[in-house]
Amino acid sequence: MLLTATRSEQDPAEGRIPGNKGIWAGILSEMTEFALLFGVYFIARAHFPEDFRAGPLQLSLFAGTLNTILMISGSYFVANAVIAMRQNRPEISLRWLILVLLAACGYFVTKYFEFRWNVGHGVTGRTGIFFTVYYYLTFTHMVHVLWGIMGLLWVMARTKTGAYSPQDHEGMEAFASYWHATDLVWLIIFPLLYLLH
Repeated sequence: MLLTATRSEQDPAEGRIPGNKGIWAGILSEMTEFALLFGVYFIARAHFPEDFRAGPLQLSLFAGTLNTILMISGSYFVANAVIAMRQNRPEISLRWLILVLLAACGYFVTKYFEFRWNVGHGVTGRTGIFFTVYYYLTFTHMVHVLWGIMGLLWVMARTKTGAYSPQDHEGMEAFASYWHATDLVWLIIFPLLYLLH
């Protein structure tokens, strides 16, 4: 049974940056990449306003909403995994990480059916400029989620083998930071592609 993690004296000192310098360099690169893509989105939107008004109406809002819920849930689960590790409860931490993996897999399953639904309704990357941007942004985000899953499997293996402790779990914090950043990117993609008409 999963237990709800709470704050404790194991919480890190105020002002400390979680993870390590390497992951923050990676997160900065990720944010720079998506900032450029969002720039392309707004330039294309300024030049083809009708395409960007009509495009979201042809997408599955259900799929976009479901993936938003899965991404937010994954962030909640990974935060609890870190808290559980800080409280020296590695078994509970691993269970939270398994939930992160399930959320990530759910994201890919949803994307698979969403793309099938798109193709069934004649929506491809060549349908128009909006959909070219849509596929480019969502595929790029999927690649980052895939990298996150690879990191997650590594963190799960290290948790299972007892490599982390309440005093030393920098790798888990680094993964959590990356996952939160990837979640944040999706929270920008979702309204731009699915809601903004």
